[in-house]
Amino acid sequence: MVPRYARPAMTAIWEPEARYRIWFEIEAHATEKLGELGVVPKSAAKALWDWWATDPVIDVPAIDAIEAVTKHDVIAFLTWVAENVGDEARFMHQGMTSSDVLDTTLAVQLARSTDLLLEDLDQLLAAIKRRAEEHKYTPTIGRSHGIHAEPVTFGLKLAQAYAEFDRCKKRLIAAREEIATCAISGAVGTFANIDPSVEAYVAEKMGLSVEPVSTQVIPRDRHAMYFATLAVIAGSIERLAVEVRHLQRTEVLEAEEFFSKGQKGSSAMPHKRNPILTENLTGQARMIRAYALPALENVALWHERDISHSSVERFIGPDATITLDFALARLTGVVDKLLVYPERMQANMDRMGGLIHSQRVLLALTQNGVSREDAYRLVQRNAMKVWESDGRLMLLDLLKADEEVTAALTEEQLEERFDLDYHFKQVDTIFDRVFG
Repeated sequence: MVPRYARPAMTAIWEPEARYRIWFEIEAHATEKLGELGVVPKSAAKALWDWWATDPVIDVPAIDAIEAVTKHDVIAFLTWVAENVGDEARFMHQGMTSSDVLDTTLAVQLARSTDLLLEDLDQLLAAIKRRAEEHKYTPTIGRSHGIHAEPVTFGLKLAQAYAEFDRCKKRLIAAREEIATCAISGAVGTFANIDPSVEAYVAEKMGLSVEPVSTQVIPRDRHAMYFATLAVIAGSIERLAVEVRHLQRTEVLEAEEFFSKGQKGSSAMPHKRNPILTENLTGQARMIRAYALPALENVALWHERDISHSSVERFIGPDATITLDFALARLTGVVDKLLVYPERMQANMDRMGGLIHSQRVLLALTQNGVSREDAYRLVQRNAMKVWESDGRLMLLDLLKADEEVTAALTEEQLEERFDLDYHFKQVDTIFDRVFG
């Protein structure tokens, strides 16, 4: 975790103290249920909860010192609890294995992290929707291959982003459901030394569902799907970030990141206003996507378990969620404060001499009896003159002077094909689909 790209609420979920608190709750709930079943004295759970009610400080250095000797983190924690609770603590962990605690804790942490990520997505969606409605009919050029294609609106660009992040939200909800499972099944997952009702009880208390079958560890296909989902969200973040970066290029400059008073763009060139936030988002997206591959490689463990996944998850669990939390918040800020320049959008459309209307002329010619091949030839030969003049010539003027074109279309019919508003007649339909 890099503090520069971390926010407190998400970081807190992954702090050692928070992890140990979840460990305790799992152990105490399990002990409580074991007491109800008569496997251990009910006084054991009471002693644990009575101590917990004092809101004890989790002494992380003390636990680390024990682990330095035991070389086992769960045993170190249980030893420290026993030192504080007393004799009744010996009934903790009855019939359980370390993975019961570790895997269930990871599920809790990922579920809680996802709740924050879903809040982040809601805020991003709200910002995109507001700006989309603001620029619903702001004309701009659509580009394919980076080249002027046909007109769109800036609101439609943002509507597309909204629909994409709405899909991201649905995927993340599904990923949360998949990852939030509890396993308290004992060694190799057979429940030989612990009743399945303990697992069900702990799952309910921790806000999880029961893992149908575990092999001492929760199957890692769940985690692979989860981190793959985060990677897809990161891809969507980069997609919008790259769009902003392109729009901010000097030659385009149709939109740009907010530039605050006192902000500096370059140590050498005082005139610079660089898209640093969206460039940063591109980099963060690369890292989040990178965490998906080791999660996929964690799926294949030896037999009922090994710990090759463990070190991986100590990295990717906190790093992926913390980084994505930061990235979503940063993108929300970019969208919320994005500077949009409608006049520049119009100027960029106008600079190519009306080429953006070529398809409408092509279609009109075919509808008036010209073969598609000839219609394409007629429009293209005039369009290339405009292209090669860098917009100094106007396509409409050239078409009006082309006898083969005017043999099929009147001047009035040609002029009708250069109506910008024609391209936006279905904007309401698209917005209804996206936001309705």
